[in-house]
Amino acid sequence: MLKEFKDFAVKGNLVDIAVGFVMGAAFKSVVTSFTGGIVSPLIGLIFKADFKDLKLILRDGSVDNAGKMTGEVALLYGEFLTYLIDFTIVAFVMFMIIKGINKMKKKEKPAPAAPKGPSQEDLLAEIRDLLAKR
Repeated sequence: MLKEFKDFAVKGNLVDIAVGFVMGAAFKSVVTSFTGGIVSPLIGLIFKADFKDLKLILRDGSVDNAGKMTGEVALLYGEFLTYLIDFTIVAFVMFMIIKGINKMKKKEKPAPAAPKGPSQEDLLAEIRDLLAKR
């Protein structure tokens, strides 16, 4: 069982997956930085606020009758949209990479068609006729 696991782990598929995973994590950091540092501020100009800080306040934080502070309840839609943009960018880039890899792969040539010739029955009839002539 250990030998089988070693063969599995050393084969290219698992190593390729590990390399892809590490590269994907690094790429995710680049995309998050791009979205947070470039895209969000540009979209924030439209909303006149930091895009990631956009939220819909459902209840303000306040002091209740007992003098206890209650927290604010808000929908953080700006953060959600930022992550949605991150996902879209990563998905698009991965799509383009896979498309490029598939294009680079050599197209398999179809197997050549079997040569056309007489059927098995025709060959047997010919052999029969040749044997009958003897």
